[in-house]
Amino acid sequence: MGALTGFRIVELAGIGPTQFCGMLLADMGATVLRIARPGGEQGPTALPPAFNLMNRSRRTISVDLRKAEGKTLLLTLCETADALFEGYRPGVMEKLALGPNDCMTVNRRLVYGRMTGWGQDGPLSQTAGHDANYAALSGALAAIGPPAGPPVLPLNLVADFGGGGTYLALGLLAALLEASRSGKGQIVDAAMVDGAASLMTLFYGLHAGGLWRDAPGANLLDGGAPFYSPYETSDGKYVVVCALEPRFFQIVLTHTGIEDIELEDQYEEARWPQHRAILAQVFKTATQQQWCARFAASDACLSPVLSLAEAPQHPHNRARDTFIELDGIVQPAPAPRFSRTQSAISRPASAVEQEPDAALREWGLSDTQIEALGLA
Repeated sequence: MGALTGFRIVELAGIGPTQFCGMLLADMGATVLRIARPGGEQGPTALPPAFNLMNRSRRTISVDLRKAEGKTLLLTLCETADALFEGYRPGVMEKLALGPNDCMTVNRRLVYGRMTGWGQDGPLSQTAGHDANYAALSGALAAIGPPAGPPVLPLNLVADFGGGGTYLALGLLAALLEASRSGKGQIVDAAMVDGAASLMTLFYGLHAGGLWRDAPGANLLDGGAPFYSPYETSDGKYVVVCALEPRFFQIVLTHTGIEDIELEDQYEEARWPQHRAILAQVFKTATQQQWCARFAASDACLSPVLSLAEAPQHPHNRARDTFIELDGIVQPAPAPRFSRTQSAISRPASAVEQEPDAALREWGLSDTQIEALGLA
């Protein structure tokens, strides 16, 4: 019984941010019904259904929204839905006669979420793009990387999932809370470029205050500071040191035996290249495991840099069940955690259901309604 148990949400299936949003809401207990296009997902990100983990915890049915019966079904679902969200380019849903006005006409309390890269308006709103495009325009991409060389692509975490799917979920939940008081739904315009910019709020403040250089690898939190940086170990692996505060950096100096760095010089930027060279040389003298053992239970803020294969096996992650195994597939557990209404993976990721009857009955449609829709 997750925190969103009882809420009904229609997800017009897509890849990336809407898919992630749907997973978050469904893991928290919402009844989410994915409406996929006929033919399924295609392209370089297409996966065998069992491994498309962001489709977990909800059913998926195939519906052609261009056909009359498909439109009728969606509007029927909207009658009892709390929210609907889609990730098409602006205007696509209106052309299908399934835009906000159409869907909210049958349910004035409906929250209508819209996920795009550039937003519903603006000169780029009709332009194609992907995660790095939106991260680039927000200022985030230029800030991530070494001082020399091109920006580093931070997977598609910044715009797709952080600024996109997570912000869409947050917006939907806020609008649902408001609708519970006002009795009126509204449109949530979640643009990945907006969300990525929002994630950069701290850094825009630091920049405005003269505390952040407009260059990568030259600042406190971007790898420029030697006490907040990864270091290679003797076995070719890495540890990351995040000893921002002097009391933590002192522990690093003590446990490494470094005497050539004075604690009072920690924030002297002119000395950072020298400090980095000393730290790099020392960390190359032992393996990752040896360093972690040496720093175990200390407040040095040192951690091993783990791969996707290694992370689920770390003792801390195992103790907290941060990763779980479902049908033989290791995957991140639902987050965040709740003390009373715990989230859970209610069903594994699966293929589009060949017959929509079970999913529609679960939603609350009668056999008569399903038969009348001509989808059986």
